[in-house]
Amino acid sequence: MHQQAVVAWNSRFFNVLRYAWDAVRRALVQAYAAVPWTGRDAAGTAAAAPGAREAVPLSVNYHFTRQCNYSCGFCFHTAKTSFVLPLAEAKRGLTMLAEAGMKKLNFSGGEPFVRDGGRFMGELIRYCKTELRWAGISVSIVSNGSLIQEKWMRRYGEYVDMLAVSCDSFDADTNRTIGRRQGGRTDHVSKLYEVREWCGRHKIAFKINTVVNMYNVNETFAEHIDRLRPVRWKVFQCLLLEGENAGEGALRDAARFYVTDEQFDGFLRRHARVRTLVPENNDAMRDSYLILDEYMRFLNCRNGKKEPSASLLDVGVQHALRGSGFDEKAFLDRGGIYVWSKQQLSKDDLEW
Repeated sequence: MHQQAVVAWNSRFFNVLRYAWDAVRRALVQAYAAVPWTGRDAAGTAAAAPGAREAVPLSVNYHFTRQCNYSCGFCFHTAKTSFVLPLAEAKRGLTMLAEAGMKKLNFSGGEPFVRDGGRFMGELIRYCKTELRWAGISVSIVSNGSLIQEKWMRRYGEYVDMLAVSCDSFDADTNRTIGRRQGGRTDHVSKLYEVREWCGRHKIAFKINTVVNMYNVNETFAEHIDRLRPVRWKVFQCLLLEGENAGEGALRDAARFYVTDEQFDGFLRRHARVRTLVPENNDAMRDSYLILDEYMRFLNCRNGKKEPSASLLDVGVQHALRGSGFDEKAFLDRGGIYVWSKQQLSKDDLEW
């Protein structure tokens, strides 16, 4: 009985903390929304409004490589080039972003562990947490998980706040159909569980990303999500972007993967009991992310395709941001501000 009482008290305390954080987050959203940032011209390009404060690249998604060892049919950042910046230039760009106010940096691709087993990314992460320590940057990664090795975590894990592994099905046949396979190896699920174990061992917050599409929209994930215990389960609606996974010049045709709003909502209703579920439909995604490509250009998606700004390495952060198409209100409305640092996450969530 005593143990049950302790468990119940811990549960109530955890809920109080969660409600308190939600209140703080709402206050932050209101404070940010109250301050003018930029105007928009007729084409949707950001332009500095008279008297507006400087734009702050608070949360940046750095797609430093387009190369990937998987061939997911709905991918909207495809391998159009093999270019990767020299390490010194990438560090210079991250320093510029830190000086402009960046507080969260997410490394993605492509597949970020394709480049020399993740060492390039690891050195940039270490740089953010040591040389740029004054900026207080939280670091996350999005990966398909297939190339992650525990020796990488032993070397760089202390610098990583959160690692998200993409998982669109727990069925091997569905994963093969989607394109989540590496050569003849298709056991994506067992690798996911292995990476989850390593994250716990090396004190990295674990997250799962899922893209809802025509091949998984009727599947049920709840049992596996309960077992894997991610701090966040981000669930996206399949997104089509011209020139990437749809239309002329695209390397993929993702039309067969697309699901309607009604189908996406049905998937969400079926998983409504999952506490860590964070849904994101196409409307919430569009224009609410600051996406930095392999040349450190912001990608403007306001016209349904990715139109690059000038590189911040050439013109500076503020000038590049004017071509980003970023909608700060949309970022705040979708809950873009949450607990980014693993030091601030609940121990109940982390289970270290």
